[in-house]
Amino acid sequence: MDRRSMLKKSGAAVLGASILGVDAFASSPAGAENPATAGKAAGKKAMIIGAHPDDPETGCGGTMAALKDAGWEVVCVYMTKGEAGIPGKTHDEAAQIRKAEATEACKVFGVRPIFMTQIDGSSEINKERYDEMKHLIDSEKPDIVLTHWPIDSHRDHRNCSCLVYDAWRYLGYPFELFYFEVMSGMQSQLFHPTDYVDISKYTQIKRDASFCHKSQDPEGWYDKWHGGMQTFRGMESNCAAAEAFIHLRRSGGDIL
Repeated sequence: MDRRSMLKKSGAAVLGASILGVDAFASSPAGAENPATAGKAAGKKAMIIGAHPDDPETGCGGTMAALKDAGWEVVCVYMTKGEAGIPGKTHDEAAQIRKAEATEACKVFGVRPIFMTQIDGSSEINKERYDEMKHLIDSEKPDIVLTHWPIDSHRDHRNCSCLVYDAWRYLGYPFELFYFEVMSGMQSQLFHPTDYVDISKYTQIKRDASFCHKSQDPEGWYDKWHGGMQTFRGMESNCAAAEAFIHLRRSGGDIL
């Protein structure tokens, strides 16, 4: 086999492991049909849990759109309402603006938003917050959860990730857990993907949803960071544009 053929086969194997087929992706053979086009995933639910309005959209908006297209129910959770995200605005004023922007972004995808009660820039990890996240996830009973990679320069991202991880453990590992990246190199650090999703068909809807967050000036950073990331991840996985994930599998042992 020549080098070009080997790379092509390798890319097919990576894309065959897309989270769109979470029930079977771990054993998908090279060149397997993309589950997004193989039929509807009736009854399947995905939760995307981000720290702030715009984190889910920019981190895995293409995957959200692909999951919806494949028949999944998708729930988009915002741990905070972005209270500290607009200079010159009070927390209440910023929260109203950013909640409205996030709601509009969810309409673009056709997904359901949920807003939690933490405060942007002052998020907490304590027993009450562990319980809050656990109860929310348990009430929704998702098949997969996508959230922040924990090694991140932003405290809220780290906290969100830790709260979701704790819920996964203490609920008894009832869903597949995946981490997404945001502004890798600047925010997400040491992110080495295990899985990719081809979002070539969904780059425009991802952009449209991300640009609903007008208060965050997406013109100033979207193309440089997230446009560049999806192109780079596409190159890694042999497609035009991709989003990358780290799939955390249970390593065995009892819950502490």
